[in-house]
Amino acid sequence: MTTPSFLPGLELSRRFYVEAVRPLLDEVVPGMAHSAALLGSGSEVLGCDSARSADHEWGPRLQLFLHPQDGTRHGTAIKKLLSARLPKTFHGHPTHFADTAEAGIKVMQAADGPVHHRVDITDPATWFTAQLGFDPGRHITALGWLATPTQRLAEVTAGAVFHDGLGQLTSARAHLAWYPHDLWLHLLACQWQRVSREEAFVGRCGEVGDELGSAVVAARLVRDLMRLCLLMDRRYPPYSKWLGSAFSRVPQAAVLTPVLTAALAATDWHTREHHLAHAYETVATAHNRLGLTDPVDPTTRPYHSRPFQVLHAERFTAALTARITDPAVRALPLTGTVDQFIDSTDLLSHPARTRAVTRAAASIPEP
Repeated sequence: MTTPSFLPGLELSRRFYVEAVRPLLDEVVPGMAHSAALLGSGSEVLGCDSARSADHEWGPRLQLFLHPQDGTRHGTAIKKLLSARLPKTFHGHPTHFADTAEAGIKVMQAADGPVHHRVDITDPATWFTAQLGFDPGRHITALGWLATPTQRLAEVTAGAVFHDGLGQLTSARAHLAWYPHDLWLHLLACQWQRVSREEAFVGRCGEVGDELGSAVVAARLVRDLMRLCLLMDRRYPPYSKWLGSAFSRVPQAAVLTPVLTAALAATDWHTREHHLAHAYETVATAHNRLGLTDPVDPTTRPYHSRPFQVLHAERFTAALTARITDPAVRALPLTGTVDQFIDSTDLLSHPARTRAVTRAAASIPEP
């Protein structure tokens, strides 16, 4: 939780641009088109920072975007100008960032001479390509979407644009705001498929006396349900540190949080399975409310002839896949994005499918 005196980093950086950086630019290169923003990595970009965040890579910082030719012509001079004339502190925070023993990690530190500031000067195409592996100002391929971690997509679509004189940041972020519709259906189908592959394992592990293994599977399923809810709400799931914070903002969180917490706290597989069944039915009902498919029965049922209560989540996978109209997307294997692929039980237990996915990915043309 933030304290009353804490100024969130995104607001600090906005003020830093308006009050300190922009006046110097107007003085030295008046009228030069530029954009300014705080995007990319950092807890403040996702709105998750607190006073604790100030211990590294946090402070008055931003990206300054120039046309490539202006960057070549003026970039070095602007960097030196800011180093010499930026205030040593801004709203009580040093503008000098010092190196630490950990490579690439900098911290705010008082300085007497020129400051090593964190106004990173670049151009939009270079910056986005470094973050994502492609330039969203061009056509975004299916491979581009699938190969990009959702954390990276969250980072470049969150944060804030303080000024867009180039007129490129706003359009690029609009292109990245969410997956194309058919690809969204595909990723939802893949996420339900992940649930389907493991939902019976909570009981199966417990049945052979492996309560620890059952708990590990349950934790994986809780994570997958949280990520599924974020995808359903058209939000890019962040990585583990901020997954719970992001999940708390989705419509299902108020009902699901105590249920998922109870599943994680359970010490026997029967109790674990009971709470997960409740969670499955809640998420399945939310799926039906979206209207993306024909209604699917949201009730749980036995796992074939075995005494485990499951949703048979593959039914939702089939319903979503049936609504995909693009044949290229419909032909994709049910492994989804790199986040969904990387620890898929289906792939781990079927090496031939791993090879098929690799071949399929290699066949998707680049721009």
